[in-house]
Amino acid sequence: MGRLLLVEDDEALALGIEFTLIDEGYQVLRAATFDEGKRMFENESFDLVILDVNLPDGSGYELCKYIRTKSDVPIIFLTALDEEVNVVLGFEIGGDDYITKPFRVKELISRIKAILRRNSKAAAPGNRLISGDITVDTSMALVKKKGREVALTAQEYRLLLIFMSKPKVVMKRDEILRELLEGAEAFFDENTLSVYIKRIREKIEDNPKEPQYIITQRGLGYKWNREVTKE
Repeated sequence: MGRLLLVEDDEALALGIEFTLIDEGYQVLRAATFDEGKRMFENESFDLVILDVNLPDGSGYELCKYIRTKSDVPIIFLTALDEEVNVVLGFEIGGDDYITKPFRVKELISRIKAILRRNSKAAAPGNRLISGDITVDTSMALVKKKGREVALTAQEYRLLLIFMSKPKVVMKRDEILRELLEGAEAFFDENTLSVYIKRIREKIEDNPKEPQYIITQRGLGYKWNREVTKE
């Protein structure tokens, strides 16, 4: 079903998560420290990474930053910190979801399944999309701007496809969130959506402060402001 990396220093919690995930059919490699998690990631391939924020020798946020320099693999954060600033930070550096301790392991599994499902849909074979100097090869989940590859996380890619599927159409925030979540219960609200859109703009716009692709319609929502053709 999938190969997962779990980086969690609480051995009792990690064993419980590992046992349940294996029982669900996942292959799990477990690490208890920043260095061990980094080493495993460098030497193995994974479909999803689960990171504890507080590790004995470093931060899960820093490990996420490192992983993002190498891969767009989906990342879920585990943490006892539920302040909004920490949630937003996790998304800003490339996290795909965030679950606060204590939690039910079954809830974590539902998050994992939802992310892997969305990721597989996003990477499913399809058409080549062209809009301005943005090209998306959906058969390879590859995004390019002016011929140069743009590195997007799984959720950023999914959101980009949502916009490009409805060019010139104003989409309300709750409509975008519904499509992005597909019914999954995850920490996504309007502020989090704004963070995602800010990150995408920084990657595809010539000037993120004066966007030409994803524009804000004040009081209404957002719009992909370029025509999209399919090949």
